Amino acid sequence: MSENHRPTVTVATAQYPIEAFADFADFQAKAARWVQDAASRGAELLVFPEYGAMELASLLPEAQQGDLAAQLHGLQPWRVAFVETWRELARAHGVTLLAPSLPWRLDDGRFVNRAWLCGPDGDLGHQDKQVMTRFENDEWGVEAGHGLRVFDTPAGRLGVLICYDSEFPLLARALVDAGAELLLVPSCTDTEAGFQRVRLSAQARAIEQQVAIVHSPTVGEALWSPAVDINIGRAGVYTPCDHGFPPDGVLTQARDATPGWQLARLDLAAIRALRDHGQVNNHADWSLQDACLATGVARESLA
Repeated sequence: MSENHRPTVTVATAQYPIEAFADFADFQAKAARWVQDAASRGAELLVFPEYGAMELASLLPEAQQGDLAAQLHGLQPWRVAFVETWRELARAHGVTLLAPSLPWRLDDGRFVNRAWLCGPDGDLGHQDKQVMTRFENDEWGVEAGHGLRVFDTPAGRLGVLICYDSEFPLLARALVDAGAELLLVPSCTDTEAGFQRVRLSAQARAIEQQVAIVHSPTVGEALWSPAVDINIGRAGVYTPCDHGFPPDGVLTQARDATPGWQLARLDLAAIRALRDHGQVNNHADWSLQDACLATGVARESLA
């Protein structure tokens, strides 16, 4: 069986706290602890959250820490070393990992929200967020990237939907049509409502496309940062609601906001089989929507 068509994979999804560091080595030590913990428990695929890299802003002078624009520019000198830290950890532990995303300045001066995927043999590439929230657009100045990617990895064929992207069904459909069998959803939400929007959207995408979803959020408070001051979420792994899987589609989900890993063994072969032998044919029936809507929507009145 080829590496990108795995029958099973053990995934670890992080419930990750934003913390303050004394220096860059302090961050590196934290990253090493987290990867070591998951790898020692048998995890093959590790997923970290959206904007987890914003904790590096704690290394900036205090005036810059509280300035949204200054944070964006202040993080850039560390970005190469940040990504290399995760690459080295992936190589050292023989795992595939989605690193915490960070604002990334492009050659034209714009900033995008970029998550790097690293594998046992090094860098596998990156995914930029496609649809931006009001906060990113209107207050922070982080803009949309362009283009979705599917990654062939030792842990399977993966697609990434960063937080708000998970709330748009056609993005998930495009990734699955391109061969993704597992979707990763890193997130950063500051309200219970925001977390629930991402969670429920992730579960809907799992049902619609008959795939597994791995959701990793930031948690806790970082009141020194106007970008990630409040973080609310619970890590989870979601599947279709069908034969051989939990009736509610929740394979695992954290019970509270305690930082740490949620681990699950995903039977990717069994999920693929649902498309042929499941109770429903959501993935195959997707195109039926076009036929249903071909004649438009009739408006009736009972008045």
